[in-house]
Amino acid sequence: MKALLISTALIAGAGLLSSGCATKKYVRNTTAPIQAKVDQVGEQANKNSESIEDTRKQVKDVDDRAQNGINAAQERASTADQHALAADQHASDALNRAGEASRAADQNRQGLDQLRGVISQIDDYQLQTSLSVPFRSAQYSLSGSAKADLDQLANEVKADKRFFVTVEGYTDKVGSVGYNENLSRRRADSVVEYLVAKDEIPVYRIHMVGLGERNPVAAGRNRAANAKNRRVEVKVFSADQASSALSATAVSAERQ
Repeated sequence: MKALLISTALIAGAGLLSSGCATKKYVRNTTAPIQAKVDQVGEQANKNSESIEDTRKQVKDVDDRAQNGINAAQERASTADQHALAADQHASDALNRAGEASRAADQNRQGLDQLRGVISQIDDYQLQTSLSVPFRSAQYSLSGSAKADLDQLANEVKADKRFFVTVEGYTDKVGSVGYNENLSRRRADSVVEYLVAKDEIPVYRIHMVGLGERNPVAAGRNRAANAKNRRVEVKVFSADQASSALSATAVSAERQ
């Protein structure tokens, strides 16, 4: 009996052991594909992460290049704006200079018209004497010899009662028209100032105009021609000689 019980126990123990081994094998067989799938998913996830990181780097490179392009375009646009502003300023300066030259030309035309009007209204005024005052290039100051010549001219006309003086300033053709217009007026101003301040010629007897490059006395642009054209012409018109001639004619008629 005891031997039967022992045999039964051994058989039961062997069955339990056999059943335990079978369960572990089943678990291993069941979980192995799942673990493989998990490993496969993890590996794919790692690859996806690497791909996403690469994509991010590519996007960042594209963004950097786009930003650099935008910055370069903005810089070129700013440079173009600066060039445009500079061009506008140059154009404005050119218009201002053109306006000044136009105003100077208008003033000269008005002065010349006024001078012609005075002469045309006084038919008995005749040219008595004239003088050409030379100037150095781009200068409007009087030389010592020019002052001496003006003194002599003033002394000759001071005895007259009815006279007027025309002062016409000229330049050579070196330089712009506007510059020469201004320079010719400055030269004429120098002569007028000297006649009024030094020789005491009444200013109301003087008619002044600056004519720039017009009415050259010598053709060409060489040194000799330019020297002759850089001048101020001073002309004295008097009516005293005409009055004296009329008086003499009247006295002769009365005697006859």
